[in-house]
Amino acid sequence: MNKVISSLQNPLVKQLILLQNKSRERKKSGVFVVEGVREIKLALKGKFAIKTLILCPAIFSEKIDDFSETVSEIIEITEEVYHKIAYRTSTEGILAIAKSKDVSLKNFQLKNKNPLLLIAEAPEKPGNIGALLRTADAANLDAVFIANPKTDLYNPNIIRSSVGCVFTNTIVMGTTSEIIAFLQENKIYFYAATLQNSNVYHEIDYTVPSAIVVGTEATGLSEVWRTKSTKNILIPMEGEIDSMNVSVAAGILIFEAKRQRTTNS
Repeated sequence: MNKVISSLQNPLVKQLILLQNKSRERKKSGVFVVEGVREIKLALKGKFAIKTLILCPAIFSEKIDDFSETVSEIIEITEEVYHKIAYRTSTEGILAIAKSKDVSLKNFQLKNKNPLLLIAEAPEKPGNIGALLRTADAANLDAVFIANPKTDLYNPNIIRSSVGCVFTNTIVMGTTSEIIAFLQENKIYFYAATLQNSNVYHEIDYTVPSAIVVGTEATGLSEVWRTKSTKNILIPMEGEIDSMNVSVAAGILIFEAKRQRTTNS
């Protein structure tokens, strides 16, 4: 018989609220909360260890067998508790506590001899990170590198905005200098999206081992990327402004690279 929690004062309920709201709690405990049927299925597909499933029987209508094979604990909660701990109200009455992965660069091994990578330097907005991860998933990139990360990867807003693609991508975190050293050691050409001293993006050959580097909309890329890149690239602008959303720009660049690789394969 599953354990049932109905009190908002239950210690697990308090922990779940902390995990949803505090990056420090997620880092200290090494776990985070996943909400929703699709997201939990993608976490399992991405080989994330699910410690606990939390169900609200009044809302949840799926087959529990789809989730419970590798889970050691299932807890039922009341609708009142669910609405207290759920970050979103549209997550089908199911949450999970999952174990975080160490995504530091020292743990990453490049498997493809001709990789296509995306590097985002210091992205802050969870919505932009989520959109970048969705684009990377759509393009089936070899990895997404986040240089000088400013935001906790398991922030519920990143999980939500990525629609679970935070679990389907290979994600690597490190400092800008560490990632540049990695690219140079592995002979990967890297192209910095910047307005300074740039080439038009579609004139570059991306059929070789390549990484596309994007910065924030506010400040762009740091100087080290612009000076050490193989080449700087830009998307010509024909309107009144000289910038676009970082995830839109990354999508244009990534799919040009994909087009070239498909055409020349």
